[in-house]
Amino acid sequence: MSKPDVAAVKTFLLALQDTICQGLERADGLGRFVEDAWTREGGGGGRTRVMRAGKVIEQGGVNFSHVYGDAMPASATAHRPELAGRRFEAMGVSLVIHPHNPYVPTSHANVRFFIAEKEGEDPIWWFGGGFDLTPFYPFEQDVRHWHSVAHELCQPFGDDIYPEFKAWCDRYFYLKHRDETRGVGGLFFDDLNRWPFEQSFAFMRAVGEGYLAAYLPILVRRQDTPYGERERQFQLYRRGRYVEFNLVYDRGTLFGLQTGGRTESILMSMPPLARWEYDWHAEPGSAEALLYQDYLKPRQWL
Repeated sequence: MSKPDVAAVKTFLLALQDTICQGLERADGLGRFVEDAWTREGGGGGRTRVMRAGKVIEQGGVNFSHVYGDAMPASATAHRPELAGRRFEAMGVSLVIHPHNPYVPTSHANVRFFIAEKEGEDPIWWFGGGFDLTPFYPFEQDVRHWHSVAHELCQPFGDDIYPEFKAWCDRYFYLKHRDETRGVGGLFFDDLNRWPFEQSFAFMRAVGEGYLAAYLPILVRRQDTPYGERERQFQLYRRGRYVEFNLVYDRGTLFGLQTGGRTESILMSMPPLARWEYDWHAEPGSAEALLYQDYLKPRQWL
């Protein structure tokens, strides 16, 4: 098995953060990301970049982090006992974009690398990541475009990769207590070391670089769609589901908090505004009902 090039992964991730921030700033036209560098007491740190009150983006964050330490948290080694007693490094880029306009979907992407080493033994390493789309007033054209980009970037790695990681995304971004998916999915993968390091790294790069191609055409197409207070209130209500998922199920949030990551940076994925309403149901036949009826369950989009 080829030896992991940790420095090359870090170089790519830092450049990816720059590229995505620049692309989103150009698309927004007004907003700018403000950087907040941080360090972790146990080792490592990161660059948090946040945009607030842009023309299109109400709030968004694009984070790079690289943390390391002499031992994994007990919660992690309980599920992966082979990691006990190993020093570890974890690095990645994670982003969430919450637009103003309810007709522009929220989007999320993440690519990451983990390695655990011990003297005299082979390293344990893997890649993870993906991207997913959370529309409020969905358009099938947009969803098909999103999944087409995902499909195309997977093709060089095998015909079975898109179906596998698309299905994994549908399972992962699922709110069991609501019996609904968080959105319309995309790709999700973790523990990826089935290929040699270089091929695994190439796939992670393809996913990270595919995000802007998947999202920016949708953002540009929908950013000027007229909307009113009804649509805004529904957007805020559905953002509550985003909060529920991130606090109850998201593995990245849990790992970051357990390893002593910077709380503000970990929770930058939260929307700036959200609302909950007791036992709310969409009016039958409404645009809001269409979301629940046709989009918040796994579908084959291509």
